[in-house]
Amino acid sequence: MKEIKKYFESRAGKYSFYFEDISSGYVYGYNENVPMIAAGCIKLPIALALLKEVERGNYTLEDKHYINESDKVFGTGIIYELGEREYTLKELIAAMLIQSDNTASNKIISIVGMKKINDNFKELGLKNTILKSKTSDVSKDEEENISTSYDLSLCWKALMNNTYLSKENSEGLINLLSRQQLKSKSTLYISEDLKSYISNKTGDKTSIENDTMLIRLQKGNFTFTVMSSEVPNSVYGLVTLAKAGKMMWDSINNLWI
Repeated sequence: MKEIKKYFESRAGKYSFYFEDISSGYVYGYNENVPMIAAGCIKLPIALALLKEVERGNYTLEDKHYINESDKVFGTGIIYELGEREYTLKELIAAMLIQSDNTASNKIISIVGMKKINDNFKELGLKNTILKSKTSDVSKDEEENISTSYDLSLCWKALMNNTYLSKENSEGLINLLSRQQLKSKSTLYISEDLKSYISNKTGDKTSIENDTMLIRLQKGNFTFTVMSSEVPNSVYGLVTLAKAGKMMWDSINNLWI
């Protein structure tokens, strides 16, 4: 993992990453506790916060919520292109995670409430993750949602060990995120047949490329999160994350028995 650190130090921009072998407890990090803009990666802890409220009996996944034109947010996802109609919470969480749908995530924030979501973040143990705004509200730096590569990896660890949600809900989220449609960052150089072992959530904005993932293999279960800022352009950022992801994957293949 030292090679990944050296690689990031040689690249333009600012980077953090965190790797953990959940089974053995081996960890390696670089700026892993430095808060950075989360972008779409904030949807991972939001999903955990929502399901915690479902487990508390405050909502059910079959609850229906109406999406009208004023709810829609341009960007990733398909709901923006569809007509006004009701969606179940189950549909909203699937759209938020599989397609990174911005309208779905904003609706979930409205339903649960920003304060309750942040309270649940703290309960989960996320020390540097703060939801500050919906997607459509971000206009100034201080309004950006922030997290760290350590915190995002902690979400995967909680799901893998069933320490925050029930086993059913934990496995449900992991399986949903294995179908995440944006697997072109840290996994770009990993062969397609191996990507089925990876659950991940990406995030990006101008000068920002993030990716957080859980890897489940016979030899062990691993988390890997990369966050960046001030990258020259999206292509530069994507290539950087892809090469780092390949280094990580090669390390697992070569050093773990």
